[in-house]
Amino acid sequence: MAGWDIFREMESLRREMDEIFRGFGGRTLEPSFATVLGARSYPRINMREDKDNFYLDTLIPGIEPKDLDMSVLKNTLTISGERRIERAENATWHRRERSTGHFMRTIDIPAEIDPDKVRADYQDGVLTITMPKAEAARPKRIEIKAS
Repeated sequence: MAGWDIFREMESLRREMDEIFRGFGGRTLEPSFATVLGARSYPRINMREDKDNFYLDTLIPGIEPKDLDMSVLKNTLTISGERRIERAENATWHRRERSTGHFMRTIDIPAEIDPDKVRADYQDGVLTITMPKAEAARPKRIEIKAS
């Protein structure tokens, strides 16, 4: 059983179910964020820091800012939202690989941040979040005196 992969088996089952439903009017099951990648790491992020801030960039193309929600609690950031199902009248879908539905991702920030000064900007499908470090989390320069 070393080669057995539960996620591969679940995807295979989903494809088989799609084939069954295709015989009942051509509709297939919609892919969701509960697929292998969506369940663990959507949206994808990059996070960096400098001496004053943490910066988080996340790719969320095709989602309107009004469909996003973001909250901060201590040093944890949560991003959630919804990508709505694209409807096309009188169309036959040949592929539907873009996931739809609700998603949520919680990211632990390595140090305490100031939640009142967090800023989020959304442009061209990229959400950029600037999180100022709390005063207690910023490095303090200690003067060394010669004796």
